[in-house]
Amino acid sequence: MRNPRTLTAALLGAVLALSACSSDETEPTENDPEAAAEDIACGLPDPDPDRASVGDGSFPVTVTDDLGEVTLDETPERIVSLSPSHTEILFAVDAGDQVEAVDEYSYYPEEAPVTDLSGYEPNVEAITEYDPDLVVLEGTGAETKEQLEAVDIPAMVVDAAQDLEDVYAQIRTFGDLTGNPEEADSEADRVESEINEIVDNVCAETDGDGPSFYHELDDTLFTATSETFIGQIYAAFGLHNIADEADDGSAAGYPQLSTEYVVEEDTDMIFLAYGDEDEVEAVAERPAFDTVTAVQNDAVYLLDADIASRWGPRVVDLAQAIGDAVLEQAN
Repeated sequence: MRNPRTLTAALLGAVLALSACSSDETEPTENDPEAAAEDIACGLPDPDPDRASVGDGSFPVTVTDDLGEVTLDETPERIVSLSPSHTEILFAVDAGDQVEAVDEYSYYPEEAPVTDLSGYEPNVEAITEYDPDLVVLEGTGAETKEQLEAVDIPAMVVDAAQDLEDVYAQIRTFGDLTGNPEEADSEADRVESEINEIVDNVCAETDGDGPSFYHELDDTLFTATSETFIGQIYAAFGLHNIADEADDGSAAGYPQLSTEYVVEEDTDMIFLAYGDEDEVEAVAERPAFDTVTAVQNDAVYLLDADIASRWGPRVVDLAQAIGDAVLEQAN
């Protein structure tokens, strides 16, 4: 089992491979701070009026993944999931009994059948040993899907959610795919309503005037802008992301900041998406960080590394953790 620091490192590796950004630390660009501030509004956008409705649970069923259509003639009973987020979704839509094997990092929920299968470098021969009737892959699994389909094993390729609407859509899609549409619809509604309630409560308490913050992916100061999935969660609370003005567009929303930049921005809150309480204490020991408002006001918060890097149903817990921190600083 990978510890939080190592898991974050793997996530960063994938992000940096996609963005092909350099290792040089990013300095602020010539963005207009006032214009950026105008884009921040506390609250969530209205639901997508064009949401697809769930099916009736009958088979055959056809759904759409990132590469096209996937058709299953029968209810899948031996699913292999190579994505921690999708594993969580499968269990949340009551398809856990249909899951035969999951990758080495799909260790939530506890009953997930963890194996040594790799989601980062899928091995088709190892996957086929589980005799699956459906394999679930993350967005980089196009080649693996092609290889699996060549031996008559259907595969689903679903990339990371880009926003909350994607989360709700993926939950419902997996419900259709596993023959559990009603359970999935109920779960998607639950996640959406709980997140909306959390955001509404915080916005009402703060009048929508959120503080500035910095989300740290690891201790080399990689971060996430408001264009990323997690950045949008923060933005829902009206928080101002100091990374937004430092992203020149080359890092795909995940720039690496300099110590000088973070100190100069004097952020009100810092969120760590890795490590343990020792990391929280270590922030104050960094050069000049004792001058940062977040450090002076004990506003350095530790997030659960798994929840902060996945987009399944536990995004509710992420929203709750961020919302609680915002309210603590507001009161």
